[in-house]
Amino acid sequence: MNRTRIKICGITRSQDALDAINLGVDALGLVFVASSPRCVNIEQSKTIVSQLPPFVQTVALFMNNSADEIRQILQAVPLNLLQFHGDETPEFCEQFAMPYIKAVAMGGGLEPLQYAKRYESATGFLLDSHAKGQSGGSGDAFDWQTIPSSFNKSLILAGGLTIENVATAVKQVKPYAVDVSSGVEAAKGVKDHEKMAAFVRGVRQGDESTTNS
Repeated sequence: MNRTRIKICGITRSQDALDAINLGVDALGLVFVASSPRCVNIEQSKTIVSQLPPFVQTVALFMNNSADEIRQILQAVPLNLLQFHGDETPEFCEQFAMPYIKAVAMGGGLEPLQYAKRYESATGFLLDSHAKGQSGGSGDAFDWQTIPSSFNKSLILAGGLTIENVATAVKQVKPYAVDVSSGVEAAKGVKDHEKMAAFVRGVRQGDESTTNS
């Protein structure tokens, strides 16, 4: 059975990170965008990452941050993957010599196939409901039928995923991974353990439905 990977983004507390990992979550997202209510600083992120067990993917989310700021964070915090949500060019994303994923603003009318062709060096693409110039985390979904069936890059589905719709999303889209933030929160930046557990169960239900269909 193909297993859909799970990323929980907007982690601001060590306990939320550990709870997520204990539930079987594959990756944790740390937001370094000052305008986001889920933004963490270097000290917060170092504390969170230092408490994680092995084999956990740590993802740093940036949106039009300066190269110097990104390098400062990468020098201080052991992170595995970069996630770019802004107007970063392929050359900008590549300069840090780390794997990266690029967000596609489906709320802004971008055509994902053409966008992916421009960022050939990306390891995957996060299709989110935000419009251009937004970092995501709005809690709104986009029309999954707008995703081209020929999209063959690693597809990470985000935007408005909840415990109620994630099983359907996995069955319909068959993404490589799903990414959730506001859909499993008690408040902005504060995760709800029961919602995280229900979300993971929903993803697995979607996997089983896909296998049995």
